[in-house]
Amino acid sequence: MKLLRIDSSARRNAVSRQLTGHFAEAWLNEHPEGEILERDLASTPLPHITDEFVQAMYTDPAARTAAQQQAIALSDTLIEEVLAADTIVIGAPMYNFSVSAPLKAWIDQIVRGGKTVLFGPAGPEGQVKDKKVFVITTRGGAYRPGTPTERFDYQEPYLRHVLAFIGLTDVTFIYAENQKPGPQAEVAKAAAIAQIAHHAAEQSSSLV
Repeated sequence: MKLLRIDSSARRNAVSRQLTGHFAEAWLNEHPEGEILERDLASTPLPHITDEFVQAMYTDPAARTAAQQQAIALSDTLIEEVLAADTIVIGAPMYNFSVSAPLKAWIDQIVRGGKTVLFGPAGPEGQVKDKKVFVITTRGGAYRPGTPTERFDYQEPYLRHVLAFIGLTDVTFIYAENQKPGPQAEVAKAAAIAQIAHHAAEQSSSLV
């Protein structure tokens, strides 16, 4: 069993990092022989998409130039990490109502026509399947359905759509909202930790 842990916060002690850490620990307790691969998108920033990258996408691998091969090599590595994982946990703090720039850069590297999504007569078909994804999202306010600000949540709808686009449809969101300083922050964080423990145990029982 393999877990891919993605962290995308700019802050070293971010709540999202703390929670993905809790998740990794709980997962390892349930899968003591498992392997965890950590991909910290802030400490090792990913490059933006370039013209060479796009040209490489649409060029036969055997015909790519050296520059094209170099431009797309990291994307290949990141995609292999996703394909090798049984479970993926993504720490996704809300930045300006959406995802952080490091997380968007990772998404741009792994969503590739001809690789993780194929286009046929019936339209796009995601190629990354049979994996469980947990998105742990931290937010300064409250954006859940029924709140006054739910219409400003461009994070969850985007992530659900783009992950499904490559075939990742088994996605569970765990929320730690109201993370502005105040008493609500710790309550919400504790609730998220409890959900993490529940989902880790649930995953283990499903394998029995």
